[in-house]
Amino acid sequence: AFGVIADIQFADAEDGHDFGGSRRRYYRHSLRLLRDAVQSWSAESPPIDFVLQLGDSIDGLNARRGEAEGALRQVLEALGRLPVPVHHAWGNHELYNFSRARLALSGLCSRPAGSAAGPPDGLCQAYHCSPAERLRLVVLDAYDLSILGRDPDSPRYEESLRLLREKNPNEDLNSPAGLKEPQFVAFNGGFSQAQLDWFDEVLKFSDENQEKVIVMGHLPIHPAASDRVCLAWNYEAALSVIHSHRCVVCVLAGHLHDGGYCLDSHGVHHLTLEGVIETPPESNAFGTIYVYEDKMILKGRGRIADRVMQF
Repeated sequence: AFGVIADIQFADAEDGHDFGGSRRRYYRHSLRLLRDAVQSWSAESPPIDFVLQLGDSIDGLNARRGEAEGALRQVLEALGRLPVPVHHAWGNHELYNFSRARLALSGLCSRPAGSAAGPPDGLCQAYHCSPAERLRLVVLDAYDLSILGRDPDSPRYEESLRLLREKNPNEDLNSPAGLKEPQFVAFNGGFSQAQLDWFDEVLKFSDENQEKVIVMGHLPIHPAASDRVCLAWNYEAALSVIHSHRCVVCVLAGHLHDGGYCLDSHGVHHLTLEGVIETPPESNAFGTIYVYEDKMILKGRGRIADRVMQF
């Protein structure tokens, strides 16, 4: 069993709204909701084995207020009360607050030391591990291609900006207006070819060893589990890797605060978790997933509905 939570986006600030001005965001209350989730997970019996934090743990608002370090410390302190490992995805809000190099030295870097568990690029927050027999967890870095958190002089930044400008001619690169592929906005990102090649090799190993694989990352990779905007830039490439193997049973993501779900044509469950940040203080948005030989059962809290996902 393991816990799941997404888009906490904590800031020690009064309530605000999303970029469109229509959705309320409960910045300060999100930390209390996280603490409630931690308390609930800690009381599980039998105990859970790990927690997946699906990205955007603190809000970009902290960068403008000079409070990024303090906000991150409070989120990590709350999660640190858990007696089990926490696996972190990096989202756009982490990268509004910190450079990729800084994140690699922070408590949000859950990639094991050394290069064996992930791609050759040590700043790529992708890795895999086996939390139980014949079960593998793969963490993807959906901002490996991105203009966020990168040195503007770096080759990866230049490559990402070139791709973004090719696909998005808008003056505001965060605007999807008029785009044929509306996921090509600056607050999204994508997977480098090196990461996709590594991912393919991991899934090949899991096929050969008859493992079941759970994939997690901040960005959804299936359009039916998202809206048309909140997707990884090259989501089709990631889906192609998954569909060329038999082992993947579920892909977990955040980013789209309304959540989403689909069972795709290859029998893979795509679950996008509702965000904590837009959850009223009297509710919550987290869950516990129980893994069996032939299914996963999500027991949701607050905004997150219960769900049975058969393999």
